Amino acid sequence: MSVMDTVKAGYKLIALDLDGTLLTEDKRISDESKKWLRCAVDHGVKVMFSTGRGLQNAKLFWGELGLDSPMVLLNGAEIWEGPGRLRKRIFLPRYTVRRLHKIAIQQGQWYWGYSVESLTNEDAWTPEMFERDWMKFGIGSHDVKMLAQIREELESWGTLEITRSAPINLEISVKGVTKESGVREVCEILGISMSDVIAMGDSDNDVKLLQAAGLGVAMANGEEHVKAIAGAITASNSEDGVALAIRKYVFDME
Repeated sequence: MSVMDTVKAGYKLIALDLDGTLLTEDKRISDESKKWLRCAVDHGVKVMFSTGRGLQNAKLFWGELGLDSPMVLLNGAEIWEGPGRLRKRIFLPRYTVRRLHKIAIQQGQWYWGYSVESLTNEDAWTPEMFERDWMKFGIGSHDVKMLAQIREELESWGTLEITRSAPINLEISVKGVTKESGVREVCEILGISMSDVIAMGDSDNDVKLLQAAGLGVAMANGEEHVKAIAGAITASNSEDGVALAIRKYVFDME
């Protein structure tokens, strides 16, 4: 039986988180993952990223895999129909960015943001930055209690989507902007449904997407609450978990 004979017709799109999922700990895509992603593409399955990264540090991997598919970046705040084909950007109000910046400074925590122009951290932040439009703002701290307090305050505003890609950060976008909302829009572009999607991830910012997809696959290295809501668990990002999931759930091969 050939690989072609074993493709499961129900899955038409693979939505991949990058850090902790597709990327190894040294930020590479393994040869095995490349092989099975290419096999999926060759057999008509779309492959896309659904990542908290912005174009500034995701486009390298987009090019490395030679993908022409849509992409969901910045946890859904930026959607591309394909390389060089922007569909939308959803910006935080400038006054909100000022408030977020003020909180980070007052609490003595590190921060960063993604604008069209750049990924900018606190070391490079200047007054001019407040004149830019920001899609995502991040606050980080090794004080988990402090982060919880900041999150509670931000949630009280009622206008923000707050998630995290690691226990030591908060990732902040406009309310309703998530990886799920982004992938839903990609499904509209492609004329498919969420039931046609396999999504893979490891962190809090993957949860809504994994729950909404036809199959949500958590990485073995993922956070415990992510694994608890997933429909399946694959091997870790250092053990070709993405490749193994594609073999099993797309091509029905153990």
